[in-house]
Amino acid sequence: MKKTLFIFAAAVLLLSSCSGKKSEKKSIAVFVPGIMADSPIYAKLAEGAQNAVKDFNADKDEKNKADIYVMEAGTNQAEWGPKITSLAATGKYDVIISSNPSLPGLVEPISKQFPSQKFILLDAEMSGNDKVFTVGYEQTEEAYLTGYIAGLMSKNHKVALVSAQDYPAMNNVLYPNFEKGAMDAVEGTTCDYRVVGNWYDASKGMEISESLIKSGVDVILPICGGASQGVIASAVNNGTYITWFDSNGFSKAPGTIISSAMVVQDKMTYEVTMKYLEDAVNWGTAEKAGLKEGYIEFIEDDPLYIQTVPETVRAKMNALVKELQTK
Repeated sequence: MKKTLFIFAAAVLLLSSCSGKKSEKKSIAVFVPGIMADSPIYAKLAEGAQNAVKDFNADKDEKNKADIYVMEAGTNQAEWGPKITSLAATGKYDVIISSNPSLPGLVEPISKQFPSQKFILLDAEMSGNDKVFTVGYEQTEEAYLTGYIAGLMSKNHKVALVSAQDYPAMNNVLYPNFEKGAMDAVEGTTCDYRVVGNWYDASKGMEISESLIKSGVDVILPICGGASQGVIASAVNNGTYITWFDSNGFSKAPGTIISSAMVVQDKMTYEVTMKYLEDAVNWGTAEKAGLKEGYIEFIEDDPLYIQTVPETVRAKMNALVKELQTK
């Protein structure tokens, strides 16, 4: 009996050694909390991950190539939690990659419900959960720069931020630093704040913008997804200005949009996806990246920026960018 067991065990070991290397095939899901066609930052999220997988797969045999799936979750934030839960519940994806400041709160309970599921979240911050890795952008810089040029360009010394909704990053980082930038640029500048209530209602965005403009506001920063289209239309109709956030928006309304501050989302997504594919993610930690590291950019070379913004203002903005890059 012992001899038979020994022969069987030896046979199993022989078969295992002859079967070749175990497949290292990995599967990635990109969870887009919005619609890529309406949100360049989410289009770049998918693009960065797809390019990383493409480059990773270039020298791999078929069984070790990574798979990638992109899911657009839509603009209704109430549906994001159930949709990302359903994605995790399939068990098909080793890691879910996404980008939004609200996502840590959504994935915290999901990571406990599905303990084998990993998450990489950009534009977010959370540490201490060994299933999650986050990279937050230094949006204090992005918001401050945007507020500063708004303050410089406002003739009435009244600016405003129109948000899709209240959330921690908006209330604690974006709005306060936008306001500070405007007030530091020109003493006595006031900053209003309004909420659309969702990420898609362009009519409500226009209604809010019209109200702000009637009150004397002449520069508005919209951070409200599809509702931004209503804010832009109102500014164009009334001859006021828009500052833009997270992408190059000059072409959306030439002569109306005076600045674009952006996160370099495709580059960051590429790098964190490649880190995952090469087993180099430091799970449970949170990283930050900003102007100094090249992941936040204030666009100064766009012809529409040069045409729309006076040279004196551009010179002040250039000096401020350089100052922040050296801090």
